[in-house]
Amino acid sequence: MAEGELPAVLILDIGGTHGVLEDLAALLKKHFHPITMKEFLGNKEEMRKKIQSVFVFEGRPTIDRELLESLPNLKVIANSGVGVDHLDLKMISSFGVKVTNTPHAVADPTADIGMALMLASARRLVEGNVLNFLCPTYFFGIPRFCCDRDDLSESTFGM
Repeated sequence: MAEGELPAVLILDIGGTHGVLEDLAALLKKHFHPITMKEFLGNKEEMRKKIQSVFVFEGRPTIDRELLESLPNLKVIANSGVGVDHLDLKMISSFGVKVTNTPHAVADPTADIGMALMLASARRLVEGNVLNFLCPTYFFGIPRFCCDRDDLSESTFGM
């Protein structure tokens, strides 16, 4: 790597259905010189020595022995997402390559969804929603009230 040259990072692609998101690619470009898998495979001999890291986005590119053997200067594999089950850590470490991960990246949204599912289950929200929007007088033989009023000023809402 020449003086002032950014380190190269291997990514599957930019954009598309499986590539790195455009915003994320712009952030990568500030600190790295991204090389797509297509560019790498098209000129493997020249590119293999430049690549020092691989950015795994949504499990891609697949990290296998063949790829690791073709990247002699690889130092780190950066995994974007939760978990590293899709990576063979023992094999990767045998090449002297480190693996990074973002373990808390989606902790808050996961907790939010968990709470929402527990509340929906405990309060039977899905069934209540069906009963509210399907408005027959009898739903599975159970008489029910159908609210077609516009004026709800004296009604009680909430838990």
